Amino acid sequence: MAFGTQDDTDEVMNEINMTPLVDVMLVLLIVFIITVPVMQNAVKVDLPRATSTPQDAKPETIRLSVDAQGQYFWNEQPIADAELVPRLQQAALRNPQPELHLRGDRNARYERVAQALAAAQRSGVRKIGFVTEPNTP
Repeated sequence: MAFGTQDDTDEVMNEINMTPLVDVMLVLLIVFIITVPVMQNAVKVDLPRATSTPQDAKPETIRLSVDAQGQYFWNEQPIADAELVPRLQQAALRNPQPELHLRGDRNARYERVAQALAAAQRSGVRKIGFVTEPNTP
């Protein structure tokens, strides 16, 4: 071991290591090869146009009730049995068609509620809902 002398292995390396540079370039090339066809073959999408017209109004709600005596009420106004079918037919012809909320008294005969439901169906009313009250202890 000689002090002060330089070995051939201690020389400064003056060459650039190209392996990491080539690896990075290959990865970038693969990324571009994959993404370029996707960018050129874009899917055409027909987006909706915004308008300033007001939206359609919510359809009217008709409340048809049957009390304990079997009397019909159209929006809390008493009506005769003969008036029920013509009113339902007029409601079915409206655009947008109103919703029919059918409410039967707990002491009313089911037959009267079923008659109102059948008349609504025959008249062409499509949106029918039953109104109930929750049980209270």
